[in-house]
Amino acid sequence: MGYIKEPFGVDFIIQSPPLTNEEKNEISNYIKKQKEINKQNLKEKITKKQYSNA
Repeated sequence: MGYIKEPFGVDFIIQSPPLTNEEKNEISNYIKKQKEINKQNLKEKITKKQYSNA
C-alpha cells in the first residue's frame, strides 16, 4: 500500500465532536449487551460440541 498524498487545500485530519454522557451510556450499554450475547453463544457452542463428541 502506498502513501496517500493530501491534495492542495484538502485536509484529511478528522476531529469528531466529543460524546455526550447520553451517547457514552448508549455505547456502553450496547457493548455490555453484545458481550452477554457472545457469552451465551459461546456456552451454546461448547455444549453442542460436548454432546456431539459423546
